Parts: sequence; structure tokens; C-alpha cells
Amino acid sequence: MPTPLSVLDLAPIPSGHTAADALHNTIDLARRAEQLGYQRYWVAEHHLTPGVASAAPAVLIALIAGATNRIRVGSAAVLLGQHSPLVVAEQFGTIAQLHPDRVDLGLGRVAPNRSEDLARRFAEPGPVSQPEVVDGLLIPPKPRGLAKSEQLLARIAEQQRRVGSPAEELDYRTQVSRILQYLTGSSRDDRGEPLTANPAEGADLDVWILGSSAGESSAAAGALGLPFAANYHVNPSTVLESVSAYRRDFTASTRLKRPYVVVSADVLVADTDEAARELAAPYARWVHSIRTGAGAIPFPTPAEAAAFAWTDEQRALVADRVDTQFVGAPETVARGLAALRDATGADELVVTTMTHDHLDRVRSYELLAKAWQEV
Repeated sequence: MPTPLSVLDLAPIPSGHTAADALHNTIDLARRAEQLGYQRYWVAEHHLTPGVASAAPAVLIALIAGATNRIRVGSAAVLLGQHSPLVVAEQFGTIAQLHPDRVDLGLGRVAPNRSEDLARRFAEPGPVSQPEVVDGLLIPPKPRGLAKSEQLLARIAEQQRRVGSPAEELDYRTQVSRILQYLTGSSRDDRGEPLTANPAEGADLDVWILGSSAGESSAAAGALGLPFAANYHVNPSTVLESVSAYRRDFTASTRLKRPYVVVSADVLVADTDEAARELAAPYARWVHSIRTGAGAIPFPTPAEAAAFAWTDEQRALVADRVDTQFVGAPETVARGLAALRDATGADELVVTTMTHDHLDRVRSYELLAKAWQEV
């Protein structure tokens, strides 16, 4: 059997369209993904973003679960630090009570000092390493100087201020542990009295940790014995170190006896390499909007992308993401994903595809599903 493939959907808003269009596209794509045999369908969480409609993952996941029959549905990821553990457990427990053995609760981390961390990182000098190819997989240099303008840092700080965070500040591992306690019925108050969190308690769902580096997220996943999803599509330079750290720190639990790794990838498949490259052309412009602090813009058309006048500095800003996107005819992309699987030892791959036209996105997933069966 081939390595399972899953879908990550940001509910992108195409240029000239609305959030309603994007959400209808998400429901349609989830149904198609189920028909095509994808393992699970995950949605992201992004706030105050012009080009992304996936801002309320629990609500969207409930709608997707109701519109499908078998495919697992879940989050990639709920951003702890913006939600209390109790609310997250109750929301996803509610969905799982109605859709047992189909719900994935993916948990991500938003640090209170995230903007300060980024400021230090962006202040580092330019690239000091060269790209590597490991077992056929491109590992680009870690990006440096992503925000020489202060716009990105200001936007991050403003998002944190407007979205807000729970009054109770807990470290990430404690937040995850609290959710697990609510789900298992082992939560206690300060006096040691049991806390019953209906409908979270006993909910039939899987808990995941998602991360981008060998840091707090991978450590928490390993220590708590949870499956781990590594973001090659967001931070390709750190994927090998993050999965290695997770496996090193893994301790078996009642939920998982051995490490389980999912790795994400940006993918675009068309009938030919040339057609795929044309459809993928707007991706660089979209990434550029994120990294310069404008927030993800509505996904451009190929013509709109072609009209953008790039400088060398701007191209360098997005090079790691563009160079690690898997673009081409079905056999081309399947070979690339096989290299990603082999280099990381992934048990599963989750792919995300961005196109302006919804039908092109559906077609990409169709072509990939068929080609992957032949790998």
C-alpha cells in the first residue's frame, strides 16, 4: 500500500472572489478528497488575513464532517495561546461526539513573545549556508532578514493584540496536557476535585501536535506520546531536524506506541510540467505578501502574478518556499513527494494546493491521487 496522502486546506480566497466562495470550495474539495481516497482533511487557522477564509477551524470542521461520510477531518492547527484548553476540548469533543473516530484535533503554538522572537531572527545576517539535497530532497538555507521593513513585525503584534489570548498564561506542554485531561476525565481543580468537561470527556478523537522546528512543539509531541506533523511547506529548512528531535524525544503513551510523523508539502499538479508551472506562478506573489507583512492576499490569477515586477531581493525573500513547492505533471510530483517521504521517514504526507481557479485545484488532487497509487 502506498504511504497515505491527506489534504491541508487554507480555504484560500481567489482574487475577485469572496469568503463565501472560498468556504463553498472547501466543502466541495472535501467531498472530492473523500471520493479520491485521501486519508484526512485538515483546515488551518488564520486571523485578520485578506486572502484566507479558514479562521474558525472548529466551525469549519463541523461543517465538513457533516458534508462527508468517512474521511477524517481536523485542524492544522488550533493555535493554543489564542484559545483556552477547556474551550478547545469542548469544541472538538462536540464534533467528535457526533462524528466518532473521524476527528483530529491538531494543536499549534502561538508564543506570547512571538513578535520579539521574530525580531531577533529577522535581525540576523544574510544566508550563511548553502542549499543541500538529502536523499533527493531539497533542504534550502534558513531564511534571514525576512522583514527588513517593520511592517511584518507590526502586523504580527497587531494581530496578537486584536485577536487576544486567554487570561491564563500556561506553557505549551501544560496547555496540551490540560486538553488531554479534559478528554480522559482526569482533570482536577485546585482542591483536587474532579472537573467534568462535557462533551469533551470520552470523546473519540485523535490529538496531534504540529510544529515547524526542533523546539517546544516537537518536544511536547515526543514527551506526551502524540503524533507529530512537521511543516516542510512552511519551514522547509528545518524539517529534518524537527522530525529527528521528535523521534528522539518520543515516549510511548496509551494513545500511541511508536512515533508517527506526517510531513506537509505545497503541491500543484497539472497534465504537463508546463501547465503546472503556469498555474503555480502566482504562488510566489502570495508568499511574498505574507512575508512582507501585508497578510496573505487573495490568491492572484497567473496574469496578475505576471504583472508583478520582482527585484532580486524580493525573489530571495520567497526562494525557500518557491524552490520547495512540488510542481509538475503527475509523475514529476509523485517522484518529488516520494523523495520527501524517504528523506524524512514520513508515515504520511499532507499536501496543500493553491490555485486561482477551484477546478484547477480539484484537478491537481485528482491527478496526484492516481499517480501516487503507482509510486
